[in-house]
Amino acid sequence: MKILFIGGSGVISRAVTLQTLATGHELWLLNRGQHRPVEGARALVADMTDPASVQTALHGHTWDVVVQWIAFGPDDIRRDVGLFRERTHQYIFISSASVYEKPPAPPYLITESTPRVNPHWDYSRKKIACELELEEAHAASGFPYTIVRPSLTYGDDQIPLVLNAWQKPWTAIDRMRHGVPLIIPGDGTSLWTITHNSDFAQGLIGLFGHPGALGEAIHITSDEALTWNRYFALTAEAAAVTSPKFVHIASDFIIACVPAVEGTLLGDKAVSAVFDNTKLKRLVPGFAAKTPFATGIRRTLAWFEADPARQQIDAELNQRWDKLIAVYNGGLTQAKSEFGES
Repeated sequence: MKILFIGGSGVISRAVTLQTLATGHELWLLNRGQHRPVEGARALVADMTDPASVQTALHGHTWDVVVQWIAFGPDDIRRDVGLFRERTHQYIFISSASVYEKPPAPPYLITESTPRVNPHWDYSRKKIACELELEEAHAASGFPYTIVRPSLTYGDDQIPLVLNAWQKPWTAIDRMRHGVPLIIPGDGTSLWTITHNSDFAQGLIGLFGHPGALGEAIHITSDEALTWNRYFALTAEAAAVTSPKFVHIASDFIIACVPAVEGTLLGDKAVSAVFDNTKLKRLVPGFAAKTPFATGIRRTLAWFEADPARQQIDAELNQRWDKLIAVYNGGLTQAKSEFGES
């Protein structure tokens, strides 16, 4: 199949790019040309915010599948519907599992029909708006969309701990190895799902050109659900830290000190998220997530340790978390003083 990726340089999309090429598809990457070319892929250079450059790049092309990795608002979708209505047989929009209501209503297992609502995170509300735009285009003209919803997904270059530095993820390992506490929201017993990007890639590629995926929303996640306490413990084991220091702080307290994390906590990672992948497995019968976190995180740390230049530290984030922990400990001390036995 002839496939176009819009974007394709992120944590998830890089793995899909490599597996798409390995599968033998003809892959084109449309981006601004700021990243090193991927061997085996063909390049189209354009800025999606510049309609003229996009029209020029797309001229004369049609694709079996277009995968949109970098649309974050409904205006992006409206633009793409106009661009690709006559240029593709399937348009795959990479949305987010953060669109789901959390915690979900009983029985608590998240399916694709779980209500979409997130009052805490603007990112998620915009993804919902994108999905609604596609549904309207499908109803009006049969636009051949497929919505794919990944949950937290990582690869060699990402350490997916809640509240870690996304751009400099080695920060968490550096704190562990220096005996500095890491913050775990709540009591750490919420069940969460983390997916390796190679497993996500297997699921997504299985949907390419699949007629049963048209007009559908499908999440792609691991079937492994662990507590945040366990994820942090497994990361410490992989880092050879025998006595890691963790401090549990209520999400409300964290947000009171650092309001910017409300979306990623109350809107996503502070509550349990366990997914039912029945729909994906029906469409892609061979799908199975093969990389448990204990294996994947060791692979990730090995990648960082192979080159010290990768082990960058977010000093500003370190200071913020140190201050937060100090304020929390101060509050504990005052509480013990106020409520302790005389």
